[in-house]
Amino acid sequence: MIRPATQEKYSELVDFAESIRLNEFNSLPIRDGLDMLHGVCASTQWGQLMLAARPFSDIDDVLRHADRILTELPVAEIDAARDAHARIGDSVDNASEAREQAGVADATRSVRERLAEGNRAYEEKFGYIYLVFATGKTGEEMATILTDRLHNDPETERRVMISELGKINRLRLQQLLAEPIAEGSS
Repeated sequence: MIRPATQEKYSELVDFAESIRLNEFNSLPIRDGLDMLHGVCASTQWGQLMLAARPFSDIDDVLRHADRILTELPVAEIDAARDAHARIGDSVDNASEAREQAGVADATRSVRERLAEGNRAYEEKFGYIYLVFATGKTGEEMATILTDRLHNDPETERRVMISELGKINRLRLQQLLAEPIAEGSS
């Protein structure tokens, strides 16, 4: 167990380390920033507006702006961001989505079939892929959520989908700002 005084020092070090990374992010050239943010959200406009909002004072400030900007995007930009995600249960070719959908990797054949059938029904009903904040969820949980969301009307489901996209963006931003900026990015 960490003693309170040690915990306080640890928290200060973590805050200091985050602010260094945040300062690096705040000073990235636009092209590098856009490339980096595209890995978080495929909406070019979202990335541009995020960079225009710099400098950020802390990670919470970044997350607040990310949420606000996402909710203000036009439909086409939301669609571009959503459509860049892999279908839940399909093969994934990027590390972020593989980590996020790790719960499907151990799913039974029955769960995978439910996801595939649910995905088809969802796309038929709503006209776009099922998007869910998958991190920490099992394949079974994602299949159950999918089944439940099939009962939503289109307007409700669009709000839910945007909320899930926001959760994914937040996690990816937190991970981005927790890693040092790569050499040569400047």
